[in-house]
Amino acid sequence: MHTPQLARVLGPWMAAAIVVGTVIGSGVFKKARNVAENVPESGLALSVWVLGGVLALLGALAYAEVATLFPRAGGNYVFLREGYGRMAGFLWGWVEFWIIRTGSIAALATMFTESFHDVLRQALYPGQTVDVLAFWPRQVFTVLVIAALAALNARGTRLGGGLQVIVTSVKVGSLLFIIALPFVVLAAVSEPQHPPRVEYLSPAWPGSFGGVNWSLYGAALVGVLWAYHGWMNIAPVAEEVTEPQRNIPRALLGGVLLLIALYCGANLAYYLVIPRDQMKELRNTTVATEFCLRLIGPVGSLLASAIVMTSVFGSLNGNLLVGPRLLFAMGKDGLAPAGLQRLHPAFGTPWVATVVLAGWSCLMLVGVGALTQYRVPVLPLGFADLDLNLPPNKAPFDVVTDFAMFGAVAFETLAVASIFVFRWTLPGAERPYRCWGYPAVPVVYCLIMAAVLANMFVTPEQRSEAQIGLGFMALGVVVYQIVYRGGRPA
Repeated sequence: MHTPQLARVLGPWMAAAIVVGTVIGSGVFKKARNVAENVPESGLALSVWVLGGVLALLGALAYAEVATLFPRAGGNYVFLREGYGRMAGFLWGWVEFWIIRTGSIAALATMFTESFHDVLRQALYPGQTVDVLAFWPRQVFTVLVIAALAALNARGTRLGGGLQVIVTSVKVGSLLFIIALPFVVLAAVSEPQHPPRVEYLSPAWPGSFGGVNWSLYGAALVGVLWAYHGWMNIAPVAEEVTEPQRNIPRALLGGVLLLIALYCGANLAYYLVIPRDQMKELRNTTVATEFCLRLIGPVGSLLASAIVMTSVFGSLNGNLLVGPRLLFAMGKDGLAPAGLQRLHPAFGTPWVATVVLAGWSCLMLVGVGALTQYRVPVLPLGFADLDLNLPPNKAPFDVVTDFAMFGAVAFETLAVASIFVFRWTLPGAERPYRCWGYPAVPVVYCLIMAAVLANMFVTPEQRSEAQIGLGFMALGVVVYQIVYRGGRPA
């Protein structure tokens, strides 16, 4: 029987663009408000972004070794299956498909539509706050965006990868523009209306180490982890990367280092212009939009919305390129319907998996929108004491991203930890790349991520998502035992 194989068509630049381009989405433009809300001191808030980047780098140092051991389609699914068994691989696929990947796509698409709406409103009604599109027309437009990008990536991997390179280049340039803007304005205008002021960085640090609310710091870190989330996305398409033993580590480590520099620079620029007390109140716009508005007026607001829209578009495209490879791999292994491994006869892409992923993302988008628009409780009122209803006054974007981050933190930490398993079970395997600082680097990463995961159960704003996520994982165990324990269902 012929086993479908994906062609190696993604070169080093495309590989790097997948790492950087799927990470730079909405988080760096939006999540600074969440950090400011939880962390009062600017220096401490910036340290959250540094810590998030360091964690991504530590994880990448270990993850690159695992990815070069198994350069196959599926990424974490393959690592967890090989390291911990079939059920572990299935559970990752279960959570990633139903929550993480589709939740990310839904959140990114929502952010794209919001940014597009901002551009449209500012172009047609400058200085006004009217809604050009009502809630449900926006939802329909968002669904159409997902469908269009899914069709493009089903048309060809090289086509999707090429688009990723172009959009990622624009995104990197946009962040460099944000980083430089305060200093350019200060140099060009002798007395700008809102000059960058060092006073906005005060207070930078709490009066004492004991004055830090570590629970809120952890809640802020979850938001930052969303902004950095996606650096593992090279692994699911490893089967399509040329010279994977060389290009995967380069793309991972180089990409993460670039992200740290861009994210920390952008957030420092935000704090130079917007005081923390004002930043935390920006609920109806992104921090980037307010930042540009203060520096260069209404044109800046329009430009910022366009930047966010372009950035989210690229991340959305990357997720729709990468995501179907998990379903493709699970279909080949008998842990998902066999039809998901079907490749398009002309384009060689997993088109069935792409359609399924995009379809469920659209359903999640509409469902979460309805829940938050009409405040429908997740559970009947008689079970309200379980604290599993959606938090009041929480935006759909933040609800979806917290759901996605709970499953991501849990299973992606296990994927990084699989380096210990493979060092033990495959001691003689060829390792063109070996983790620098082993075993300390992966140990530190796993311990900190475990603390972040535990903190989600303590923080009221994230407890609901963590509890529901844990329950959904338990449901996955039941499904596996009933349907897949004996192999592919008849």
